[in-house]
Amino acid sequence: MLKSLQCLVLALCLTALPVMAEERLDVEAEQALLGDHLFSLQWVSWEKFGKASVTRRDGVLHMNARQELDGDYVTAEGTITIIDAREFILKGEVTTRVSHINDGQPCGREGEWHFKVTGTRRYWRMQEMDNPCDEVTDYVDVFFK
Repeated sequence: MLKSLQCLVLALCLTALPVMAEERLDVEAEQALLGDHLFSLQWVSWEKFGKASVTRRDGVLHMNARQELDGDYVTAEGTITIIDAREFILKGEVTTRVSHINDGQPCGREGEWHFKVTGTRRYWRMQEMDNPCDEVTDYVDVFFK
C-alpha cells in the first residue's frame, strides 16, 4: 500500500513538472513583451521608429503600436496571446498607409496576426506579410527592449 502511494505521489509530481516549466516560460515571455518597444514598417522608415506599448489590463495583454512619418504610417492594436518566448499572436487590427502603395489609401486588416522571431533576429516579425491591398510585402516588426 505504501509503495502504491509513493508511486502515485511520484507520478503526480512528474506530471506537474512540465506545467511548472511552461508557466515559468510564459512569465518570462510575458516580461519580454510587457513595456515599450520600437515598432516599424519598412515602407515608413527603418531609421525613425515608432512605438509599440504592451500592457496588462484585467489579466489580458494589450498592444497599441504606431509609426508615422510624412503622412505614411502603420498601426497595430489588439490583444496578445503568448505562444512562447519566440512567438505571439495579436488579435486585432493592423493598418498601413503608404503614399506609393494602394494609391496612398489606408489598408486595414482585421484578424489574428502571428509575430515570430526567426534565427538570431532581435525582433518579432508579423508572418502575414502579403499586403491585401497591393502587390507588396510588408515587414511589420516589434523589436526587443
